[in-house]
Amino acid sequence: MAGLLCKRRKKGVSDLQEEGKNAINAPMNPSTVDIHPEDTLLEENEERTMIDPNSKEDPKFKELIKVLIDWINDVLVEERIIVKQLEEDLYDGQVLQKLLEKLADRKLNVAEVTQSEIGQKQKLQTVLEAVHDLLRPHGWTIKWNIDSIHGKNLISILHLLVALAMHFRAPIRLPEHVSVQVVVVRKREGLLQTTHVTEELTTTTEMMMGRFERDAFDTLFDHAPDKLSVVKKSLITFVNKHLNKLNLEVTELETQFADGVYLVLLMGLLEDYFVPLHNFYLTPESFDQKVHNVSFAFELMQDGGLKKPKARPEDVVNLDLKSTLRVLYNLFTKYKNVE
Repeated sequence: MAGLLCKRRKKGVSDLQEEGKNAINAPMNPSTVDIHPEDTLLEENEERTMIDPNSKEDPKFKELIKVLIDWINDVLVEERIIVKQLEEDLYDGQVLQKLLEKLADRKLNVAEVTQSEIGQKQKLQTVLEAVHDLLRPHGWTIKWNIDSIHGKNLISILHLLVALAMHFRAPIRLPEHVSVQVVVVRKREGLLQTTHVTEELTTTTEMMMGRFERDAFDTLFDHAPDKLSVVKKSLITFVNKHLNKLNLEVTELETQFADGVYLVLLMGLLEDYFVPLHNFYLTPESFDQKVHNVSFAFELMQDGGLKKPKARPEDVVNLDLKSTLRVLYNLFTKYKNVE
């Protein structure tokens, strides 16, 4: 986004107030956003963007930021790096460098510490070029640049982090359909003009992962929620028919398969073999142990002749009902006549 780094020039307080007043009162561009003095220091044809304050209070927007911060801190726990605020902690490229090196398992040829603006931008350039080399072949649209990241533009930083999280299949669940209202302030003929645009930060997990094909479960969730309960009852009946042999009972599909234990045991029952207990965690405690269990169950399914499940193990662990239903329905289709 152009002009994110403010080109300051001397102005009187009255000039600033007048420009702010003109922007707010512009007849074709009504604005409900307070224009701060620092946002009016624009050259002719320069523009600045800011997030509408109401959007910042949106629960899904706040959740997106929290999930991404927690993810970064989890990835960089060995580096003893703690991110608290995305704009302030990522703009200079230091954290982004460490994050990419950890995710991609490669070392970037950059200076470790850079205090000057030029040094920070050089580091950002190296980091972003490496990111673009990874993302472009997979069709990602690049919605950030050196100036926007260094200018602490939160929208650009979020676009970058969402792309990285999806590309590296981060074991997190991003909130879907997160959008924000962005106010664009431009200077035209000495006056500030404001326009509002909607910026989409996330869509659905399937689309962000590049899985654009829709299936019956997408249709069920979107258009026939009443039939969804029928499908769930049928699947519960199917799994209990077999798990009851081990004195196990399923009542909630969303939660009881999330740790992978029932999936592993179910595969053993369906294929009529005993699964050695050292191959999985019977009482998993951590997220990674649960992901291991679900991944192991997926391997057993493929050994049994099923295609690799469309769902990600992380999605099942994160209580994504649609993903769990897809996995169980594949089992139902193959094993429904097994006694």
